[in-house]
Amino acid sequence: MKSAFELAMERLGGGSRQYTEEQKAQFNEIDREFDARLAQIKLQAQSDRLKVADDAEKLKQFEDQLAEDIRRLEAKREDKKESLRREFAK
Repeated sequence: MKSAFELAMERLGGGSRQYTEEQKAQFNEIDREFDARLAQIKLQAQSDRLKVADDAEKLKQFEDQLAEDIRRLEAKREDKKESLRREFAK
């Protein structure tokens, strides 16, 4: 059964790229690496959040910084994956 993405790509005239098991493993390794980093950041954030919990302004700044750190890591993850996709397309 095809995913919604694959069906949409077919309708738009594009195809989905099929990757080898080795290539999939490289994507999975990137995911594991960044999932570990994100887990570490979130774990540290739990203890750090307690230090600023009594100050609403500092808590807001902390939450904003945490959200930015998470967005930055997710962007790096996608950049690494996109780099692999380009490499595999060669």
